[in-house]
Amino acid sequence: MTSAEVDAYLASLTHQLKPAVVRLREAIMASDEGFSEHLKWKAPSFVHGGEDRVTFALHPANRIRVILHRGVLRRDDVEHFRFDDPTGLAVWAAPDRGVVTFSSIEAAEAAEPALLELIGRWVRA
Repeated sequence: MTSAEVDAYLASLTHQLKPAVVRLREAIMASDEGFSEHLKWKAPSFVHGGEDRVTFALHPANRIRVILHRGVLRRDDVEHFRFDDPTGLAVWAAPDRGVVTFSSIEAAEAAEPALLELIGRWVRA
């Protein structure tokens, strides 16, 4: 279920790729009924299993970054955590933090199915 807080944020958002932001938000929320959302880092963030797991980073306004993370705090198992990303979409800043970047609406649309598959696997890792 989408949140009024994120609805209001997106209504006032000025971003070059806003249509892709809106589309990806809707697709992520529809992909798994376990998702809820709120604002984090001044952008939509998706909670699964009670933890923030996927957060948009929307600055600068010429790209969308989708941050895959495992909650707010660093986990004790980060040294041993491994996640296989067969999509190749993410750049892994750490074993438990990946970033998917889109620079165009077309790129975001084309990658949407693979991104949703990646996110679905990520929130269960």
